[in-house]
Amino acid sequence: MRNTQPTAKAAIAWQKVKISVVEALPVALKTGWWLIRLILPVSLAVTLLNYFGILTILSNFLTPLFSVIGLPGEAALVFLTSIFLNIYSAIAVISSLPFSGREVAILAVMCLIAHNLIVETAVQKKTGSKVWEMLTIRLGFSILAGFILNLIMPESLGHAIHQSALADESSILLVLLAWAKSSVLLSLKIIILVSLLMVLQRLLQVFGILAILSAGFQPILKPFGLPRRTSFLFLVANVLGLAYGSAVMMEETSKGNLSPEEADLLNYHVAISHSNLEDVLLFVAIGVPALWLLIPRLFLAAITVWGARLFKYRNFKFE
Repeated sequence: MRNTQPTAKAAIAWQKVKISVVEALPVALKTGWWLIRLILPVSLAVTLLNYFGILTILSNFLTPLFSVIGLPGEAALVFLTSIFLNIYSAIAVISSLPFSGREVAILAVMCLIAHNLIVETAVQKKTGSKVWEMLTIRLGFSILAGFILNLIMPESLGHAIHQSALADESSILLVLLAWAKSSVLLSLKIIILVSLLMVLQRLLQVFGILAILSAGFQPILKPFGLPRRTSFLFLVANVLGLAYGSAVMMEETSKGNLSPEEADLLNYHVAISHSNLEDVLLFVAIGVPALWLLIPRLFLAAITVWGARLFKYRNFKFE
């Protein structure tokens, strides 16, 4: 008699996969649409502010602060662009201005902490953290990181960025067409990545892999002061970032798989250290050493979490 056990197991596994996909996609599409509605108006507003020169005017007010950090006034424009948009936009501005390798490295760390601030703060609010706390942490630690790096970073680091010639898009129509094209591509990227991530999260959960990941990441989480149950979201945020990982983060907190205290503590970490794959590689591609991008932020993230545990959650027992 033919053994049907492997066939039965395969059928059960395939049924779990189908259920995971069916359950995950509606949540992913809902979250993806929420992100798109949030991101596109912000990016359009910043595009128009930049076109009419208002960002340049605002950056002039920050010039004295950046001189204390050891950066030229033009660095303020890069920083403002990263706050409102993403790392791609910040690098585009960097490539249009003359910076030394050291200046780019300091700017890179600051931008990695404070980029995409409006969208990512909205995500963190959805997962239970207070807006003013996240804004204070990200803006404050980005400036602090720049100040410290200016004191300890060697003078000869990386290579200088030479100003590139940019196309003169003097027509507002051309600017808006370029924005529309990039927005369509970004929207597709958001929907695809969020959907894939949500399906992956469900599959890891139903096949018991999530528990194995939690146990495996425990030694890594301890030095950062993070609870065991944050392991998968820690991985998601550090690899993909807050925006793309938002669907999983919001679902985990809404289902009670993380307590509000655990979710908030994780947000203290990822406010400073997240998106350590794509965004870091973008800066590495223009000559910034990876260790200068990673170590300062991981160190500051650990300090922030342990500070929160000491002063905010002193009486709360994390697993």
